[in-house]
Parts: sequence; structure tokens; C-alpha cells
Amino acid sequence: MTDKIITEKSGDIARIIFNQPEKRNAVSLEMWEAVEAALDAFEVDPEVRILILSGAGGKAFVSGADISKFESERASEEGVARYNATTKRVYDKLEAFPKPTIAQINGFCIGGGVALSLSCDMRICGKGSQFAVPAAKLGLGYGFPGINRLVNVVGPSFAKEIFFTARRFDAEESRVMGLVNRVVEDEDVAQVAEDTAKMIAANAPMTVASVKFIVGETLKDESKRDEEECARRVKACFDSQDYVEGRRAFLEKRKPQFVGA
Repeated sequence: MTDKIITEKSGDIARIIFNQPEKRNAVSLEMWEAVEAALDAFEVDPEVRILILSGAGGKAFVSGADISKFESERASEEGVARYNATTKRVYDKLEAFPKPTIAQINGFCIGGGVALSLSCDMRICGKGSQFAVPAAKLGLGYGFPGINRLVNVVGPSFAKEIFFTARRFDAEESRVMGLVNRVVEDEDVAQVAEDTAKMIAANAPMTVASVKFIVGETLKDESKRDEEECARRVKACFDSQDYVEGRRAFLEKRKPQFVGA
């Protein structure tokens, strides 16, 4: 593990914090590996109901790859393959993470930062945030999974504009494209992300997880969808203790206490 990735847990909310503010939280291979380990740990932690990703320092979420490490990490064919395989695993694991995820974005969200945020379920940013994918300025190839995530969020036309121009988009442009869910005052991003996380965590975990799974299935080709598993998850919600608790709490005009079973 590395001190450039901080993991925290407060009640049912877990956090992964990119902690290299002197480099606008640019990410090295070692950091990606630490994120992967954190995702694996939080996935099986029964106390965790939601995960927030953020960047330290208040000036950047993640500003992409640590270019200073390119000579040591991505100069050879083998190095590029290892780096790409690691980042792909992280993005895939984050996208498939069974609990809701929020990208808490302050400042710069560039390159790999955009890819990371797109692997989250929701994105909340400050008015001063800026987004860009500068692959075309660096001569980098960009694979299908990352482009597909972007197209699923903003559509093909905006995805092309983001890649073709490689320019920076401000928070309002990003909101209009659908790249972010909400834009708030810079100083309020952390609080809004936490309030949203608490709101989600208070709801029935099985319902939330089933919706996350089913939404993911809708994005697949029809032939690859597991509609039987979708139906099974819906049935499990109706068979759960939480469904009983939700009904009783409504009738008794009190806040439900869901246990995820």
C-alpha cells in the first residue's frame, strides 16, 4: 500500500482519497494497485453501504496519469501492458462494485480522472471544476471500454467533441452534457457528497443494489442481458425483511431501519 491512497470508513460510508495534491493527484501504477486493493476490501465489508472517491487538496479530483512515471512505468511494451491491465481492472471493478459509488470532484478531473469518475454511479462537482481527456494531445490510444462508458453517459456526439478537441470543459458545460449529476459551490462539494451518501445509505440496500445491477444490464446488448438475474433480485427484495420493515415504518410514520436482508 502507499500513503498516496488514503482509505477511510465512517459508519456505513467508505472513502478512497487520492493523496498526491502536489501533482494534482496524478496517479502512478502503485496508486492504482492500492485502489484495487481498497475496492476488494470494501466490497466484502458488510458495514459499507456506499463509497465516495475524492482527491486531496481541494484543487483536483484526479488529473490523470503521473507523466513523470512514464519512463519507469510505461516506456516499454511490457510496462504499457501492465499499466493498462491494472487501470482496466480498477475501472471494471469500480463499475461493477455492488454498492453505490460517488465521485466527489473539486478542481481538475483530467484523463484517467474522467475515466475514474465515469466508472462511478454519480458525479458531484464544484463550479470551479474542469474536465478534459487530452489523449489526442499525447498520442495515446484509448480503448473501447473507456469510450463506451463515456458514450453511455454523454452520448456519441459529446464523446467525440471531448476526444477530438482534447480541450477543457467547465462545470456548466459538463452538466449540460450530462457528464456530472450536480454542480454546487466549490466549498459545498464534500458536504453535498456526504449528504447524498447518507441519504442513499439510509435506504434499503437490496433495493439499491438491485437497481444498480439492472441499470447495468440495460446498457448491455440485449443478447447479453441476464434478465433472469434481474427478476431474481427483484423477487429477493419482496421476500426480504427490509420490505416488511419498509411497510411497517410507513404505516407507523417512522424512519425505517434497513438491515440489507
